[in-house]
Amino acid sequence: MDTPLEKRPVQGLLALELPFGARLDDPVVEWRRLFAELLGTAMLVLVAAGGAVVDAVVAGSVSPSARVVAPGMVVMALIYATGAVGGAHLNPAVTLSFAVRGNFPWIRVPGYLCMQVLGAVAAVGTLRVVFGDVGDLGATLPDPAVSSGQALAVEFLLTLGLVTVILGTASGAKNIGPNAAIAVGAYVALAGLWAAPISGASMNPARSLGPALVGNQWGDLWVYVVGPVTGGLIAVGFAWLLRGPPSPAASEAAQGMLGVQAARSA
Repeated sequence: MDTPLEKRPVQGLLALELPFGARLDDPVVEWRRLFAELLGTAMLVLVAAGGAVVDAVVAGSVSPSARVVAPGMVVMALIYATGAVGGAHLNPAVTLSFAVRGNFPWIRVPGYLCMQVLGAVAAVGTLRVVFGDVGDLGATLPDPAVSSGQALAVEFLLTLGLVTVILGTASGAKNIGPNAAIAVGAYVALAGLWAAPISGASMNPARSLGPALVGNQWGDLWVYVVGPVTGGLIAVGFAWLLRGPPSPAASEAAQGMLGVQAARSA
């Protein structure tokens, strides 16, 4: 009989895990998860922030519709590419929601959040090196005609919908399959098509933190942290109402099924 993951002997894993005194996985698998989040978030932010930057370099080359559809398409591709490794969260609000839902170990949360922010910073830093300090480095900002409260409400509602879709597709371990990739990618694109003029349709604290940290543009950054995080947490409550307690299949989707299988066979 397999020994529960949380009760396996402590070994020299990652420094992140040592204070908690529990071995969750083989170190190689754990590093793959973290690298998947770093790489995936960097690719997402490169596309999401890069649309505004490229449009500033070559005026009128990237339409507003293209700027919001492209991130949805890249999210879909990244779920295919990295979902089986680490769950393809790519978003601190998603990681926190999975953890609160009970599908993702809290011990992994700090590592995922760090990799997501580092990936976003790396992407925006690359844009700045290649193109210069143009296009606000793709920062997500409320339209001048929109108040901070209105932008907060939009980010809250958009992320509420996004995490509801993610938790719903993950409930059947489909976050690594075509159903979730299409559903999540389509939602990101469609949300941006109607809401980007209001708030930029970030739905992702890391995506907004990248330009803020690299370009020192803090402004209404709090909107893009508070809105997505609270929206994701409310979506967790909706998931309980819709589907009840978390399922083992959803945990496999949230953690990356290949990593979970490797841990079980270790």
